[in-house]
Amino acid sequence: MTRLKSATVCAVVVLAAATGCKSGQDKGASGPEPKSGGGVVLTAAKALPVKGRAPKTGYSRERFGSAWADTDSNSCDTRDDILKRDLKDVKFTGGTCKVTYGLLDPDPYSGKDITYRRGASKVDIDHVVALSDAWQKGAKYWDANKRIALANDPLNLIAVDASANRGKGDGDAATWLPPDKDYRCSYVATQVAVKKKYGLWVTSGEQAAMEKVLTACPNQKLPSGGNPTEAPARFKAR
Repeated sequence: MTRLKSATVCAVVVLAAATGCKSGQDKGASGPEPKSGGGVVLTAAKALPVKGRAPKTGYSRERFGSAWADTDSNSCDTRDDILKRDLKDVKFTGGTCKVTYGLLDPDPYSGKDITYRRGASKVDIDHVVALSDAWQKGAKYWDANKRIALANDPLNLIAVDASANRGKGDGDAATWLPPDKDYRCSYVATQVAVKKKYGLWVTSGEQAAMEKVLTACPNQKLPSGGNPTEAPARFKAR
């Protein structure tokens, strides 16, 4: 009887180990992810520093360097890097950098399938933490190379429906969330990860909005990775 019980326990352990080894591949900045552990993102959101929004005075896109700088030195600009990562059935021209066609299947913000064609695109590359929002919550006081790093960090970038992105503007979690409710946990988790990585603060209303979303998904994974928080010294910003 004891031997039979032990064998049963071992079988359960083996089965648990086998199922526990499955992992998912993130899509976009955070994307569909494997579930893990007990409110990690919610805890991280609660730990973000809370302050009021600073004035937007002095903000311009140029404060974050030229758009889509090749900060990872792979000879492709950041926009094409994200298109290659996030689109399906990608086609190029003149090599393997310049994306001319692909499918956003689906768009994480709206849930729709969208065709990307260079020059007539319905696809934008969104900064999940908007640069203007970052400026008002700490980035104003950074060295230029840290701002350049944020603007080109794959952790903070995702290919999305252009109309949804433009509706978002520079909103934070208190003022804008993706129309597709199934993506909101991943979206907010990415904002938390980016603000934690770069030391950005949140407003009290923003933190409350984050907590409201994340309470519904206690097993949400906190995204990680991306580029270093300082761009190479050869890149300059105004």
